[in-house]
Amino acid sequence: MSAPSPNDRPDELDGTEQPFVSHLIELRDRLVRALIAVGIAFAALFVWPGPSGLYDLLAAPLVAHLPQGTTLIATSVISPFLVPLKITLMAAFLLALPVVLYQAWAFVAPGLYTHEKKLVLPLVISSTILFLVGVAFCYFFVFGQVFKFIQSFAPKSITAAPDIEAYLSFVLTMFIAFGLAFEVPIVIVVLARMGVVPLEKLRAFRSYFIVLAFIIAAIVTPPDVISQLALAIPMCLLYEVGLWAAALFIKHTRAPEAEEDAAR
Repeated sequence: MSAPSPNDRPDELDGTEQPFVSHLIELRDRLVRALIAVGIAFAALFVWPGPSGLYDLLAAPLVAHLPQGTTLIATSVISPFLVPLKITLMAAFLLALPVVLYQAWAFVAPGLYTHEKKLVLPLVISSTILFLVGVAFCYFFVFGQVFKFIQSFAPKSITAAPDIEAYLSFVLTMFIAFGLAFEVPIVIVVLARMGVVPLEKLRAFRSYFIVLAFIIAAIVTPPDVISQLALAIPMCLLYEVGLWAAALFIKHTRAPEAEEDAAR
């Protein structure tokens, strides 16, 4: 009896190409839908209030503390055109963020267990809300206090006229810093729930985190006490919120096997 040829042997990868391709197609469709949502939001914001209106809104906290009659300047020829467009695109992404996150959730949800879905969906929603709250806190509270503090130290012989690109860079840095800082509870929940760091160690790390929060605030924010305290204090408070939320998530998102073991 002749030995089977290599062509007659079953292919271990047989049948795996189609599922892989179907996942790629679904990923493409989800990305397209997310981009369409961002595009629709961009078009709506472009019509009203418009790129210039959005930049005026973004610059309002700074303009309010500049000397009367002083405006921002543009040192580049194309800055008056590009900078408002960048602001509009950023605002469109934030406006379409729920749709973008829903598409991400819909893509990964079929591969998750029921107890994992109980963990992921609340984290996606809460992380979005916390990031937006951090941005809003920075815009409505921190900016006003920082610009007031800076202008109080400016000599009367100097007329402040910030460049619009430099202001955009500053705003984006502050928005990202405060948005990520407000994600501290999510980081705590994930570390504790995934078993990377036990909850008891996270509680013991509390005093070290306070020092770390002030160091981060001193590095990220401008060199003024107000903005540093405005970043460090919420981080410390949110760390405590994260410890409480982690205990709650660990209790209510156990796998069925873990619940049976805990009941015995």
